[in-house]
Amino acid sequence: MKGTRNIALFVVLGLFLILGVWGCNGYNGVIKQDENVKKTWNNVNTEYQKRSDLVDNLVNTVKGAANFEKETLTKLVEARAKATSVNFTAEQLTPENMAKFQEAQGQMTGALSRLLAVVENYPDLKANQNFTKLQGQLEGIENDVRNSRKGFNDAVNSYNTKVRSFPVNMLAGIFGFKAKEGFKAEEGAEKAPKVQF
Repeated sequence: MKGTRNIALFVVLGLFLILGVWGCNGYNGVIKQDENVKKTWNNVNTEYQKRSDLVDNLVNTVKGAANFEKETLTKLVEARAKATSVNFTAEQLTPENMAKFQEAQGQMTGALSRLLAVVENYPDLKANQNFTKLQGQLEGIENDVRNSRKGFNDAVNSYNTKVRSFPVNMLAGIFGFKAKEGFKAEEGAEKAPKVQF
């Protein structure tokens, strides 16, 4: 009788030990994925900040060109102000916050596109070495932004898969880990832009 009781006790303790190890591994895995999402979100913000910082130099260079449309510059400066005012942390990645962030950054992208389109009418400005250098930097930063957004979406996908997969989803629910929102394509992005000369 005593031997059976000891075996049962060892089995129960063994099960608790296995569940404990599994729980720790699952929890640590979710934490690792969550930290990766935070890191990649910070990378996205860094790229957008680089772009925002470059806009000041771009605007000042363009202002130096005679007869340049002030409305285009004003819209760009306003879009930059709005884009830099929408900030939140990785813990605040709700669909609403992501929509606000994407809208503000989309306005900035649109204003930059309009600026570069208007520049085509100013041969002196296009020949300006400072402007050419800034335009090249801007193109590089836009590529970096796209890559950062892709990296962030990959991290969110990996995190969401872990948080929503059985049996880790039970642990995630207990500890309050929820699925996070990633970047989505902007409305109308499926249509190719029209280029007119």
